[in-house]
Amino acid sequence: MKILPLKKTYAGKTVLDLPEIELGTGRVTAVIGANGSGKSTLAKLLAGIERPDERSWKAPAVRIGYMPQKSYAFRMSTARNVALNGDDAQRRQHLLKVLQLEPLARQRAKKLSGGETAKMALARLLMGRYELLILDEPTAAMDMESTFAAEGLIAGYCKETGCAVLLITHSIRQAQRLADEVLFLHRGELAERGSAAQLLAAPAREETKSFLEFYGM
Repeated sequence: MKILPLKKTYAGKTVLDLPEIELGTGRVTAVIGANGSGKSTLAKLLAGIERPDERSWKAPAVRIGYMPQKSYAFRMSTARNVALNGDDAQRRQHLLKVLQLEPLARQRAKKLSGGETAKMALARLLMGRYELLILDEPTAAMDMESTFAAEGLIAGYCKETGCAVLLITHSIRQAQRLADEVLFLHRGELAERGSAAQLLAAPAREETKSFLEFYGM
């Protein structure tokens, strides 16, 4: 799946300037980089939440699912929130069980904690069928047990549907566990890309090495 070059400027400052990139179908591409490197901007542009500078630019002509950093809940029960994106009761029950949300299924979703809301939002998203799934720090509010469960669901969804997954993450360990390929953004530009095994173990750029060392690699 080809993504055309993207550029975004705020108040005269370029925050993202990327060349054409290709996301592999049935593969997870992790996007890493420091705060302000343009990761979330990339997610919002691809999801259509924001518009790039080039007015003629068009988003990929595919069905896109998007989970923003800040998860949200509608004013109904947890189970009904999840069911908003699909009517497969068996799948809904499976997602609730894996994410340990079954005891909260009838509770008002607005009363969930931050981590519980994130799990519910992920379950709701995974009820749909997409060709491109954009996840912006999907497990940041979750504990480790829930994070591993969520990662398993994401990997399974990618394999089952053959969709391309773009995973924005601050966790290098998560990129190691989930990603087939990694994009490293530095000051709004694509500094380095490669297979997860290669880039995370032996990065070519000094900026990438410094970033990975800082985050404990």
